[in-house]
Amino acid sequence: MSNECEIPMSNASSKEIVDILKESKTIAVVGISAKPERDSNSVAAYLQKNGYRIIPVNPNLDEVLGEKAYASLKNITEKVDVVDIFRKPDAIPGIVDEAIEIGAKTVWMQEGLAHNESAKKARDKGLKVVMSKCIKKEHMAAFQS
Repeated sequence: MSNECEIPMSNASSKEIVDILKESKTIAVVGISAKPERDSNSVAAYLQKNGYRIIPVNPNLDEVLGEKAYASLKNITEKVDVVDIFRKPDAIPGIVDEAIEIGAKTVWMQEGLAHNESAKKARDKGLKVVMSKCIKKEHMAAFQS
């Protein structure tokens, strides 16, 4: 497996991204760090401050940002709208499989992350896919201008 980032072959449009952000309430942040200086933590904190329910997913943590952390997406007992991925590219296929399995609506690969084969698989199962974009930056551009 490779840790090389791919170039997204296709991606959600700006309107689709705004719609995802408007319609979503619960965001599972896969690969979140407990360290506030890490992007995964600061992005999740931003989303939380902007009204989203954050579900931390990291097998090494019990709690992040006041929320119970889960070892994997499959352990989450509530509905997840967006699976926000902060992991190396070789972890993406397994995460996308779990996102499909739990019935998530959207898979979001953070800036610098893209996996075209997994994106196609998710789309084929009816999920929306955003690749190589920061959910915080997209939210700020859409709602704080």
